[in-house]
Amino acid sequence: MMLRSTLLPLLALATPAFSECTRETLKAATSGYIAAAAAGNPSLWTSLSPSATYAENDTPTPLNKSVFSSPLKLDHTRSFHDTTACSAATELIVTNPAKPYVIHTRMLFTTTTTPPQITTVESVVTTTGDWAFNATGSLYWNSLENWDAIPLSDRDSREVIKAGGDAYFDRWNNTSVEIPLGTPCARLEGGAYTGNGNLAANTCNLGGFPGNIVVTNRRYVVDEELGVVDIFMGFPGLDRNVPARPAPDSHIFRVQHGKVRYIHTVSHCFTTRCGMTGSVPGM
Repeated sequence: MMLRSTLLPLLALATPAFSECTRETLKAATSGYIAAAAAGNPSLWTSLSPSATYAENDTPTPLNKSVFSSPLKLDHTRSFHDTTACSAATELIVTNPAKPYVIHTRMLFTTTTTPPQITTVESVVTTTGDWAFNATGSLYWNSLENWDAIPLSDRDSREVIKAGGDAYFDRWNNTSVEIPLGTPCARLEGGAYTGNGNLAANTCNLGGFPGNIVVTNRRYVVDEELGVVDIFMGFPGLDRNVPARPAPDSHIFRVQHGKVRYIHTVSHCFTTRCGMTGSVPGM
């Protein structure tokens, strides 16, 4: 009995403490990220773990040499918070003609610290020469959309939201997969927008899919309050000059009543416009 009573306190000391991953904590972290990006000062990103890793377009990059090492004039920000996976994502738009960007950033947190700290960050950073890039068009079309919180009684489950995004990518490899596209639905790709004809009645139906592209290594941020899943992945075949190399990509899906309503995409190219010719779409 003496041995057992001695061991129990030791076991309690050896058990790591876990902090709660709350929406407020995640919001504070994304606010810190936005402030650091605007100032061009990564040290303002106070939620970062001292050992946090950062990758920019799938390339490990020191933060002091990243796109965030210089001030960004932010014209638009929108963040998503996933308390189940303790992760977050943010969409940024910069229309500065000298250095325009559309950036999607994903953050992963550890709950072994109080409060949780960011351990992993990855950004898909797109600019002039990337797939369909047009920051001005992206900002304009974005401003017409409604991304308000969905009333609690109307929210879809995490599984339904995630399934909407997964179906989209599953169809690239299997054309029999049905994507739950709603009406209206609009897709923003760089500066190209499918809702520019009739936003109230448009669909996101893009027509044919090749049926032979496997999109793997999907990484998710799911926000039930906003009905959002942001999926980060590598997109094979996107860059026609380097088809075997998956292009860094992020797709944000807004799902309501089980149907996809908005899709925002950013795709980084290894070569100018991913080997495509022609004008850049936009307004």
